[in-house]
Amino acid sequence: MANNSNFNFTSNTTVTLELPFSEHIEELRQRIFLLFWIILLLTSVAFIEVKSLVKILELPVENVKFFQVAPGEYFISTIKISFYTGLLFSSPFVIGQLILFLLPGLTKKETKIILPLLLSSLILFGLGLVFSYYTLIPAALNFFLNYSEEVLEPFLSFDQYFEFILVLFYSTGLAFQIPIVQILVGLLNIVTPQQMLGAWRYIILLSTILGAILTPSTDPLTQLLLSLAILLLYFSGLSILFLLKN
Repeated sequence: MANNSNFNFTSNTTVTLELPFSEHIEELRQRIFLLFWIILLLTSVAFIEVKSLVKILELPVENVKFFQVAPGEYFISTIKISFYTGLLFSSPFVIGQLILFLLPGLTKKETKIILPLLLSSLILFGLGLVFSYYTLIPAALNFFLNYSEEVLEPFLSFDQYFEFILVLFYSTGLAFQIPIVQILVGLLNIVTPQQMLGAWRYIILLSTILGAILTPSTDPLTQLLLSLAILLLYFSGLSILFLLKN
């Protein structure tokens, strides 16, 4: 990576230091090693407090009793909950290490673009999790429970419930990255903002398809809510891109 420094003695000179490839690999290895221990530490803390996390995950659904099919099912589920919680809370550290690794090799112009996009990506992913927790999960579960309430008792396998909300969490978090992709594509001049705006009919169709694919449930309400969120994100990203281009 290049590092420009000005040393003022009798005259200004520019010294360019180029690190060998092996040192870049060593630096990357050290940062990955550090992230491994951070994830392990946060996963361990989450496992200690896993009962509180389980109660939080059960809040979106009411009047439902959970059960375990096999004796070790709940234990395995708590390990998965702890790991994904550790992974989630370590994401700011991952972004930070990525920035520190890339920063010396970026120009000022690239830094002004890359750093805000990375931070915005993290914030949007968090907003996706919040939207999923407070809107999509209750809507999907209430639909299924109300549909079957007259003929079936509401008993759910906790492991299957966790898998259901996990898919919904991450699919929504990824869907919320749409503005980031738009801005990158627009700034690289791969697609112009005018072309994105002109394709609005196809975007409506695509958002409907993505809403059906990304939601693990088959209820129309959850798919509709996610489709509307995708449309809102798309036009928000398009508005930001128009501002950046002008």
